[in-house]
Amino acid sequence: MVVFLLGLSAACCLGFGFVLQQRAAQRAPLSDFLSFRLLLDLMRMPEWVIGIVAMVAGMVLGALALAHGEISLVEPLTATNLLFAMGLSRWLSGQPLGWSGWAGVALLALGVTSFIVAGRPSGDGQLAGPLRHWVLFGTFVGLAMLLTGLAKRLRPTLEATVLALAAGLLYGLQDALTRISGQFVRSDGVAVLFVHWQPYVIVALGLTGLLLVQSAFETAPLRSSLPALTAAQPLAGIACGVGFLGDRLRVTPGALAWQASGLLAIVIGIVLLGRHPAMPEGPCAVRDPHPADHAARAPVEG
Repeated sequence: MVVFLLGLSAACCLGFGFVLQQRAAQRAPLSDFLSFRLLLDLMRMPEWVIGIVAMVAGMVLGALALAHGEISLVEPLTATNLLFAMGLSRWLSGQPLGWSGWAGVALLALGVTSFIVAGRPSGDGQLAGPLRHWVLFGTFVGLAMLLTGLAKRLRPTLEATVLALAAGLLYGLQDALTRISGQFVRSDGVAVLFVHWQPYVIVALGLTGLLLVQSAFETAPLRSSLPALTAAQPLAGIACGVGFLGDRLRVTPGALAWQASGLLAIVIGIVLLGRHPAMPEGPCAVRDPHPADHAARAPVEG
């Protein structure tokens, strides 16, 4: 019950934080795209700061949930952050849910329930050796780098989606390393964190993911980025949990079928909610991603 409460509280903070961040990021200069100057510009906006505080609170609550439960259990719970983002967006926009909104809510809730009930995640498996650990780590980091490079060649809406996918992979990996760090703290105390590499990589992944997310928020409406971010993070986290953290799921044919159906329902529900009209469009939907190019081609007046 503690894990459920912590996971859902984390999702609430994350969902509210993402909406507030996007509302601020859409007003940031596009010249700072994929540059850490973007974060410096956003720090001057109170709405963004409130959104970051909410997101950090969600990450702390998520870390506490990971300290008490398996990542394969916590990740589906935090994926419900889109429900809370939808609630805030609906309140801000006054847009009714409609059939697509309610269908997304139902699919996301049923998908999370189906995966958890059918899979019965437990942490009594054996930790994988260093080889599998580094193979999965390198795979997710490599995919994130590949997606980031690809995003620069796409139109704004697809660019935001691909950047959010990259950030979701990094956040899923960050959650896995957070679980490992929590195990260090439980066994040897907080001071032991300074002699392990995982906490430093957690910070690096968090900053990089934050830059990717804010660039995605800046480039296109929230519906272009948040579904991809919300879907990629739990899938990456579950893969890490099963891949090298020792998480175990039921592997009977029936259980696997329900788990697969649950994950599919989660992804479809996320897409339906993320593309709902209640999600803020903002003026960024009509902004040109390359204003400097147009300035260079524009005729000089006077």
